[in-house]
Amino acid sequence: MAGSSYKGSNIESVDQFLDDAAGLGSEREQEIGQHIGYRYDVNLVPDYQRLTPFLKDYLEFMGWDDLNWLEDVHMGYEEGQPAIFDRNINGWVRIPDEFKLPDNQQDRDMVARELLIKFQMSPSHPLVQLNKAYRKF
Repeated sequence: MAGSSYKGSNIESVDQFLDDAAGLGSEREQEIGQHIGYRYDVNLVPDYQRLTPFLKDYLEFMGWDDLNWLEDVHMGYEEGQPAIFDRNINGWVRIPDEFKLPDNQQDRDMVARELLIKFQMSPSHPLVQLNKAYRKF
């Protein structure tokens, strides 16, 4: 069943990785003593009926028919905190504690996509500072 497992372990609830901060659920994770970051079914295709209003507007503005590069963006978890992996900075961006997460993974993934875009467009993104420091023109 899509969305119910990741390599070596079963997902029992949508909050499993929030409740288990150590997250050493699979045999391999227990063997190496740390969690393996990508804990979702990568075969789970986004449900476009669950797009947030921001993502609908974003896709329309960009002239896209699909999520394209955002399809593999999922809500992840770092040390028991919800987070999104930003490849541009090669690190996790944690979701603020006061942010209420939806009750299912598909909606959480849509929120993750929205927050990643907003973070990448924000003036506090590290690449903005690099651009200012190293821009030639």
